[in-house]
Amino acid sequence: EVQLVESGGGLVQAGGSLRLSCATSGFAFDDYVIGWFRQAPGKEREGVSCISSALGRTWYADSAKGRFIISRDANTVYLQMNGLRPEDTAVYYCAADVPPVQNMCSPPAYDYWGQGTRVTVSS
Repeated sequence: EVQLVESGGGLVQAGGSLRLSCATSGFAFDDYVIGWFRQAPGKEREGVSCISSALGRTWYADSAKGRFIISRDANTVYLQMNGLRPEDTAVYYCAADVPPVQNMCSPPAYDYWGQGTRVTVSS
């Protein structure tokens, strides 16, 4: 059974940092793309950053470039978030699948999701 469990969310002031973790099990970790996605109230879920060991590739949303860093170690994927802004407030989800390269970080391309962890950035 595929399982993804996020942790590390919380309340932080603008300019602060958080590190999210996604512990995975039940699938061939190195063969899958693992992504971080977020959904703010009233907005669609969007890709934040995704990583593929098989392709040796990472992807970042424009809003994440220069501030967030995705990494993976053993069966866990991390999202280091620095310089947080109020607009980063959302529920953050990790997901796993083998999406087409052109949809590497597109939410509809993912079937396996965690339960989410809430990030709140105060101004």
